[in-house]
Amino acid sequence: MREQVVSQKVGNRSGIVARRRSNGVAQKPARRDGFGETLSARLRGALGYLPTVLKVAIAIAVGVSIFAAYRAAAAASFFQVRTVEVQGGSRASVADVQALVRREAGKTGVWKADLQDISVRLERLPWVRTAVVTRVLPDGIRVRLAEREPRAVVRTAGGKFMWVDEDAVMLGEMIPTDQLPIFFLRGWSEEEGETARLENSERVRKFMELRRAWDSAGLSERVSEVNLLDMRDVRAQLAGDDSQIEVRLGSQDLAKRLKQALDVLDGQRNTPRGALISYIDLNQGKGAIVGFISGAHSSSNPDTALNASEADGKKANKTTPKEQATKNRESKVRRNDKNVEARPRRVSPTP
Repeated sequence: MREQVVSQKVGNRSGIVARRRSNGVAQKPARRDGFGETLSARLRGALGYLPTVLKVAIAIAVGVSIFAAYRAAAAASFFQVRTVEVQGGSRASVADVQALVRREAGKTGVWKADLQDISVRLERLPWVRTAVVTRVLPDGIRVRLAEREPRAVVRTAGGKFMWVDEDAVMLGEMIPTDQLPIFFLRGWSEEEGETARLENSERVRKFMELRRAWDSAGLSERVSEVNLLDMRDVRAQLAGDDSQIEVRLGSQDLAKRLKQALDVLDGQRNTPRGALISYIDLNQGKGAIVGFISGAHSSSNPDTALNASEADGKKANKTTPKEQATKNRESKVRRNDKNVEARPRRVSPTP
């Protein structure tokens, strides 16, 4: 009996699959279409094939899109100014500060507002020394003010009383509710320019120095105003019952000289001429010269005393050298004429 053998076909995969299934392990074939890679890896791979010019063009397009979006957001009503907060202002006008900020920031919105330019403009307002401007997104701006300190009240040529600070900046006119200073400053230069500003700054500095010195000596209350038009010839106008009297102090030892002048005034007060005193001059620092309304003057230094008649006589006899020479010649002629008349005549003898 012939034994029949069934041979397995080589190309038949059923046997292999059966064995794999019998082993319980199913091996998947590797995918070759590239879908298993991550998105970033695919993008990097794609960009690798792009030319450099195309990459630059894409970068520019993205930048333009971002800039356009920024401008659109900045100009949107979302960033328009709605609130302006002002801090640190007591004398400066809050309404003026807010109006200026709204006018400048309203053109661009809060996001694009030029804060430095707004700060410079605010510092030009009266009483504002420095202004720090910040954004309060999305629709607010905050302003912190440091105000100028009033140091003196100036009496102008027009009769106005103006507050000024130590930088010689006019802050505004004095109002009735302001506290009166002990005395005023006079002699302010109202010209424009850096030279006038520096001169006025020096006047304010001198005024503050005098006030400290006279306060410590207890003399300020007797002064109404100080004239600093000429810093080498400082003059003080007295206050109260002595308001008609001017004290001429010069440029040195001003506190000492003012006290000396007041002592002279107090000593003359009960004399008949006490009510006629118009000025006391201590310019030379050697003695007080007292002037009177009548035009006479006297000195506290006996060596320099001079009454009104002597002064008038000297003034009347003041002549030029030419006039004096003419007078001398005329006087000589008159003397010769007198001598001729007084001389005895010679008489001829009679025959």
